Amino acid sequence: MGEPARRLPTYDDVVNAPDGVTAEILAGELVLSPRPAVSHSRVEGGLGADLELFARGSGGPRGWWFLRELELHLGAQDPKSVVVVPDLAGWRRDHMPVLLDAPAITLPPDWVCEVLSPGPVNTRRDRVLKPIVYAAAGVPYLWYIDPVEHLLEVRKLQGTVYAVIQTFVGEDRVRAEPFDAIELDMANWWLPPATP
Repeated sequence: MGEPARRLPTYDDVVNAPDGVTAEILAGELVLSPRPAVSHSRVEGGLGADLELFARGSGGPRGWWFLRELELHLGAQDPKSVVVVPDLAGWRRDHMPVLLDAPAITLPPDWVCEVLSPGPVNTRRDRVLKPIVYAAAGVPYLWYIDPVEHLLEVRKLQGTVYAVIQTFVGEDRVRAEPFDAIELDMANWWLPPATP
């Protein structure tokens, strides 16, 4: 006799996940992730603040919405069959003219950013499972930021896979697609060194 059929996760599994974790449905798996570390949060806040200035027209053109850790429902047949929570996501306003107050969005973003957390489970989630979801939904840009290595990797969708188009390290000043109209200062994203 064969193994019993594996039960596919449903949105009820996401809703009923334990407190203090992020629940996603990726590649037919329920993926539970602990809340991120301070260095991760610092990157989200720093980059998010830079991009909000960009979105409001300071140093660059207006025209984007940016949201942090918002639930996206991107299943082709049943939107709730694929639930992904990017660290940051952005939509061009001509793509999403109105930002509705909703618990989740089904319109794929124009850009996503994943701030990497250490460990093989996190690496698999961010670098293996999530890009498949984003590519299938047609998200044009995927950024990876490593808060430990102080690294930004800019990827662009080419066909069905993401190709690395730019890499920045340390305290580089960055002009990166799709926000190359402004310069971003990576030094503002990193956790300051601990003082003795």
